[in-house]
Amino acid sequence: MKILILGAGQVGTSVAAALSVEDENDITVVDRDLIRLRELTEKLDIRAVAGHASLPSVLTQAGVEEADLLVAVTSSDEVNLLACQIAAQQNKA
Repeated sequence: MKILILGAGQVGTSVAAALSVEDENDITVVDRDLIRLRELTEKLDIRAVAGHASLPSVLTQAGVEEADLLVAVTSSDEVNLLACQIAAQQNKA
């Protein structure tokens, strides 16, 4: 399953850790914090994309078109809502 997690904070990290134990999960985490992303990729078998989660170009780079599941858990409700709307539109194509 292709999973896209927006936000590498406490919740995003916990979700990534829980889902990464299953071999069939292909996880990508998007966040603006390069240090957190680097720490996550060192600990977990995931892919990281640096950027703002509500930008269509960042979501495309992260593979939103092929994602089976999107988890939006950034620290901003507005970013989460906007990212979900953009992802829904991009995933229809």
